Order: sequence, then C-alpha cells, then structure tokens
Amino acid sequence: MNDPQRLLFDEPGPRGRRRIRIATVLGVLAIAAGLAVAIHQFAAHGELAADRWRPFGTWPIWRYLLIALWATLRAAAVTTVLSAVLGLLLALGRLSRRRSLRLLAGAYVEIFRTVPVLLLIYVTLFALPAYGLNFSLFWKLVVPLVVANSAAFAEIFRAGIRALDRGQAEAGQAIGLRPAQVMRLVVLPQALVKLAPSLVSQLVGLLKDTSLGFVVSFTELLYSGQVLASYTHLLIQTYLVVAVLYLVVNASLSKFARVLQARNGRLFGRRRTPTAPPRPDDRALPTR
Repeated sequence: MNDPQRLLFDEPGPRGRRRIRIATVLGVLAIAAGLAVAIHQFAAHGELAADRWRPFGTWPIWRYLLIALWATLRAAAVTTVLSAVLGLLLALGRLSRRRSLRLLAGAYVEIFRTVPVLLLIYVTLFALPAYGLNFSLFWKLVVPLVVANSAAFAEIFRAGIRALDRGQAEAGQAIGLRPAQVMRLVVLPQALVKLAPSLVSQLVGLLKDTSLGFVVSFTELLYSGQVLASYTHLLIQTYLVVAVLYLVVNASLSKFARVLQARNGRLFGRRRTPTAPPRPDDRALPTR
C-alpha cells in the first residue's frame, strides 16, 4: 500500500505482463526500423558524409552551442525557483480558510493552466510594452514561463499537501502548535519530500518550454541552433546535435527524478544502522 504506483493502477497479472512485454518488443522493433529507414535516407542524400559533420568537431561551434545551452539552463533555473515559490504561495492560498484567498488563488491557477505559454509570451512581447512594461529579452521569456508554470506547481503542492495523512497535522495541533506552525514545521517538510520526483518531472517540461525563446529572439539553445543552421547551411546536422543536447539534459533530469522516487525523495540514501540485541533487562517479563 506504500507503493505510489499502486495508487494509480493495479499490478498486472501474468497475462497482462506478457502483453506488456510483447508490446514493448514490438515498440522497440518499430523504433529500430524507423531509425534504420532514417539513416538509409540520410546516407542516400549524402547527409552522413564526413564533410557535413566536420564543423561539429571544432571548438568554436561547440563553444557557441554550449553558451546557448548555458543560457537555456539559466532561464530554466530562474523560472523554476520563481515558479516554485509562487506556486507554493498559490497552493497555500487555495487551502486557506479565507474564502477570498481561495477564490483568487483558484482563479489564477485555473486561468493560467489553460492559457498557452506562447500566448503569454506574445502578451509580454507586444501588449505590456504599450503600458510601459518593456522587459529585457531574458525576462520576456522567463516571466510568461513563471506565470504558466507557477499554476502547475501550485497544483502539485496542493495535491501533495492534501495527500498527507491528516494525523500529522492533528498531532502538531495536539502539542499546541498553531495552524501556520503546523503547516510550516510538520506538513510542508513531509509533503516536499514526497513531491520531489514530481517537481523534477515538471522541471523537464519547463526546460523544453524554454525553446519558445526564439519568439523573443532570446539566444537559448534552439534559437542558436536556427542561427547556426542558417550560417553553415547544415540544417539536419545542426538540429540533430541540438536534439542530442536536449536529450542528454532531459534524460539526466528524468534519471534524477527516478532516483528520488526510489529513495522516497531523499537526495542521499540513509545508512542502515544495525540494531543491537535487547539487553536482558529490556526483555519483557513473563506474565503469570
């Protein structure tokens, strides 16, 4: 019952596991066949020639891409911190006893969970400057991402807080803690530990959303790849390298999320200390 996956679906039986294995094998074969066809087509059109890949063995090209990758990671990191803080405040607002706070936080979350991020970027790019709010290119990307992702973070935090056993809060109230202290000292630490894998998974989607920076001409990885492809006229090679960089970063974040899930949200595993055998004095006395 402590396995979080069992809350979503029942464990499959022998027939279900056999079907899953068959579907997995067929899926792998289909992907392998697709890759083989793609490689054959690339080779037939000369896209695998050494001359077309030689520029990506030089340091200036990689320096340009790594600078763009750092800009992407920086935008994702700032967006994550601001979205998490704002999302936590919104989650607490939705759980507040005050009806006005619940309505305001709920309206924010429901609205900006449905509005596309691209539309928010257009608002920041075209509408806000008309009212004197003209941000830099970095913040023209980060602000819309924060507005959209804070709503997603709010729902994650709210779900984690509500999923926590009510006995934890009742125990805090029993020892004389005020409701705010119970939330800050008892509920939130436990909820954040359990939500760590979900938060990292949300970060993966947030990192992919930074590719919308091309709309505001922010030199993130995808936009820099477009500029590089137009300069070198190596469209396929450039986008394949950019895709590999995205794959490495997102795969690392996904692996980090799986490690956190396996360790129940702990960054480092706990050492198991051997328990000492009970002393003779500690043994229960036989009852008459």
